Amino acid sequence: MGYKEQIDLSKLPKHIAIIMDGNGRWAKGKGKLRVFGHHNGVVSVSDVVEGAGEIGIDYLTLYTFSAENWNRPKLEVAAIMELLVSTINKEIKKLMDNNVRLNAIGDLEMLPGKCYKELMGAIEKTSKNTGLTLTLALSYGSRREIMHAAQQIANKVLKGELKPEDITEDVFSANLYTYNMPDPELLIRTSGEYRISNYLLWQIAYAELYFTNKLWPDFRREDLYEAILDYQQRERRFGKTSEQVK
Repeated sequence: MGYKEQIDLSKLPKHIAIIMDGNGRWAKGKGKLRVFGHHNGVVSVSDVVEGAGEIGIDYLTLYTFSAENWNRPKLEVAAIMELLVSTINKEIKKLMDNNVRLNAIGDLEMLPGKCYKELMGAIEKTSKNTGLTLTLALSYGSRREIMHAAQQIANKVLKGELKPEDITEDVFSANLYTYNMPDPELLIRTSGEYRISNYLLWQIAYAELYFTNKLWPDFRREDLYEAILDYQQRERRFGKTSEQVK
């Protein structure tokens, strides 16, 4: 019996976030350039997105390009941006066929003009889809997101639109890039690294963390199902005792 058949579909995490790590090491292990790993990582994205939609996951957020990634060699960054454009163009039909709604978070205006235009076009084209919401975290950094939210709230206080004592967790969450989606319940990181890497720091406060040694280009839907099954075997207490939860 495969992992998919063992999953309890009534207890799925509503939102899964993934840190897709290991493209460069995967390519290096095969004696190829890092860009080769990024190209093969796209195959994993396609399969995992399809697999998530297949079992009824509502939200899937992928750490696609961090704010810190702009510091990588210029040739690699240019290749990644080019790959992003070609992937969006190639996958748009599949997104429509599978009823997937595309979304993006991060400092999107940092993207090259062509990338930004293609991304916005795809988001608009899929905006009426009602299945899985696929969010790409692009030029994204969680500390920057939190700082941006604090600035937004401070401006509202200065304008008299909000009182300091009225700033709650819900108010803060409403000013984050992810204001229109639930917090992730499961965070997956590939490649054997045990770091959060400035990803959704506020949102994953109570997420279950799952780490796998698989490099991202080797990760497939069956690996996603294995992670979900592991998640379903954990007890989520949110500060309560086991007895209270039961």
